[in-house]
Amino acid sequence: MASSTHQQQQQQHQPLPNLHGGATSAPPPTPSTTTNNHLSTSNAADALSRLLHRLPPNLSLPTRRSSPSAISPPALSFSSLIPNELISSISQHGFIQLTDHSISSELANSAESESLKLFSLSHDQKQSFFPQNWPFGYDDGEGDGLSESFRFDSLFTTESNELIKLDSIREFTRELEKLGLNIIDMLMKGLGIENPVENDPNRLSSIMWVSECLPGNKPGSTGGFYPFIVGLKYQIRCEKQLLLSDSGGWVSVLSHVDSILVTVGDIAQVWSNGKLKKVRGRPMATLGDENDSHCITMSLLITLPTESNVAPLLPIGNKDKLEDGDEEEINIGGEGQNRVFNSIDFEDYAWRVYHERLLFKDPLDRYRVTQ
Repeated sequence: MASSTHQQQQQQHQPLPNLHGGATSAPPPTPSTTTNNHLSTSNAADALSRLLHRLPPNLSLPTRRSSPSAISPPALSFSSLIPNELISSISQHGFIQLTDHSISSELANSAESESLKLFSLSHDQKQSFFPQNWPFGYDDGEGDGLSESFRFDSLFTTESNELIKLDSIREFTRELEKLGLNIIDMLMKGLGIENPVENDPNRLSSIMWVSECLPGNKPGSTGGFYPFIVGLKYQIRCEKQLLLSDSGGWVSVLSHVDSILVTVGDIAQVWSNGKLKKVRGRPMATLGDENDSHCITMSLLITLPTESNVAPLLPIGNKDKLEDGDEEEINIGGEGQNRVFNSIDFEDYAWRVYHERLLFKDPLDRYRVTQ
């Protein structure tokens, strides 16, 4: 599976005076005092604005007494899965849990053990072993209040380095890729649209995203978002995951141990012409403030090379109706349904989604067709 090698310089965008009364009025402030007060007030307002900008939408801060209960995603057996069943289940929320798959718990645990060792490396070693080759590389999260993370694909190698061995994580990534490709194929068949990558795997890319999860993590604090078709996360142990879903905002989910949480991404939503709900970003394990342990999350995102374009796909059987330059004239969403999204330059969109960390607004809104 090919990976993007597009290299760019990252530019990260970053997170009242007290009133006193008395019996006697204070003398009017000097001009210098007035200026300082205004500067102090302005700085405080700017800091508050930046803080509010970093908070996700519709986020209530639960107390210990009223922590939200987790929902259980629809459970589907991969061994007997058919396209229509997948579409029916995943269309409700944009995510499901997959059981009876071929990935062993031994492989998942071994991959996690290897990944944990990465966080014990020195800062210089992390940057040296995982150089920035956006969207791949190491991110320390400093300056953004985010946890550190590593992003690589199944082709990443450390054979020349004796300090780190990633044999299990590479095999784990490849197995998740195979499963993800099957899910994409079933989604396209269930929707009755052409699978754009069925016969050309070079049109796909994948990112294994390993990030640290610390007690007290808040939504959006485990790293940037990145556009994807489907995401897959192996549920190694019983722990809640937080998702940002189209159907219900921030949702807490609890999957079965050894199941795989499958999420629909923004690319699949555009391909389906809006028929599929999506999940924004990756699942985030939630640990209480009182938990003094830490964990990592390992999520595979199946995505596209940066030079791609993304647009709603034609229903099967409609391609023979096309003549040169007539694609925009065909109803692509099925009978009587017009185009919902405009064509998207993927590189520009991916860069914005990752660096702007858009939590307040759906980043696809700017690409929706206005009537």
